[in-house]
Amino acid sequence: MKSNLNRHALVAVALAGLATTGINTARADDTVQCFGIAKAGQNDCASKTGVHGCAGQSKVDNDKGDFKSVPKGTCEKMGGTVGK
Repeated sequence: MKSNLNRHALVAVALAGLATTGINTARADDTVQCFGIAKAGQNDCASKTGVHGCAGQSKVDNDKGDFKSVPKGTCEKMGGTVGK
């Protein structure tokens, strides 16, 4: 009986993980790279100008070479430009 409950618990955890992965993938498709809105140290990836190579390394606010991922349709409202 106890091993049967453990097996059910493992299956439930695995299914929950798969469901979460699907949701995150759907959200990623609904975002864009918005340049010029990231605060210092809060950029999502490397600078397109080559100033730095990793996320979180921007030194100034609103650098036009750094981006943050934001929901589609919100970038321009925040004063940024959508990356291509």
